[in-house]
Amino acid sequence: MLEHIRIVLVNTTHPGNIGAVARAMKNMGLSDLCLVEPKHYPDEAATARASGATDILDNAQVVATLEEALADCQLVVGTSARGRHIPWPVINPRELGAIATPLAAKSRVAVLFGREDRGLTNDELHACHHHVHIPSVEGFSSLNIAAAVQVICYELRMAQLLNDEQSKPQWGTDWDIELADHAELERLFEHLEQTLVDIEFLDPNNPRQLMPRLRRLLLRAVPDKVEVNVLRGILKSVNRGFEKDSTKESGEKGDKS
Repeated sequence: MLEHIRIVLVNTTHPGNIGAVARAMKNMGLSDLCLVEPKHYPDEAATARASGATDILDNAQVVATLEEALADCQLVVGTSARGRHIPWPVINPRELGAIATPLAAKSRVAVLFGREDRGLTNDELHACHHHVHIPSVEGFSSLNIAAAVQVICYELRMAQLLNDEQSKPQWGTDWDIELADHAELERLFEHLEQTLVDIEFLDPNNPRQLMPRLRRLLLRAVPDKVEVNVLRGILKSVNRGFEKDSTKESGEKGDKS
């Protein structure tokens, strides 16, 4: 199961941190590392800090965008050390292990780690189903990225060991449909946003927080592929109805003139 859990590092500044992350992953049995626009990579400092985990570096994916890193993932969790303007489902590392390891048996899970100095942006966190927070002490809460990855990977490994002893499905039963992946969810959100603009429910010049709140609502449900298709089917029906109403209204105005 751990081979289906991807550690994603976004815009990492120091290559030594990448090597240290690879070592932390290998310690706990994870192997899927993805780097989104690292500042310096490949680099000798990364190899030196990997200290025997160079196979993780050799097989790491390097991509230009977060979308590429997440396209085939069905559950996305972002690490966050601070509160956000819009509350999002927040879990601790142990809860993450309990959620992610059963799903990772059949799905791909991504755990995102942001920049060393400022973490993940709000937009990046909005792509996540959950946010995970490491409950360090308030007076000294800053963790080195490799230390944060070590904590998360440890809890994932412990959850797998427990899961091996007593397997329990995510929703109390074996699910009949594969979960929707990130790319499918993004297409749904694009379709939803455009439909809301078309029916004049969403003002693109003053969107406020409507789309982030709708993202939070739908991602909290962790929808499967059929559920996403049903939602998009509803949107298509709304689109057709709106087009018919617009055509009829235009015709009526033409008759009056």
